[in-house]
Amino acid sequence: MPRYGEDSQGSVLSSTKEETREPPLYKVMLHNDDYTTMEFVVHVLVSVFRKSVDDAVRIMFAVHQEGIGVAGVYPAQIAETKIDAVHQLAREESFPLKCTMEPE
Repeated sequence: MPRYGEDSQGSVLSSTKEETREPPLYKVMLHNDDYTTMEFVVHVLVSVFRKSVDDAVRIMFAVHQEGIGVAGVYPAQIAETKIDAVHQLAREESFPLKCTMEPE
């Protein structure tokens, strides 16, 4: 009977280390518009992106002043889920808030 780490002929089995890659990351971007309130943007950043109120306010001002701001960086599937959540919340409140993603 072969011992642990040996095949049936008694040869030592080599272990191969599999290389795991991190998934590509995407920036989730909020876009400024003339209708969505600053309070709602902060609410989205806190509730969807789990930002602190201070970070949410900082990001909201970046969106307001620069026209776009990074809400977070995530793997593609998580980024898509967060974008869908933002758009759903915005629709419920009748805001045209636009949220997109781009490769980091």
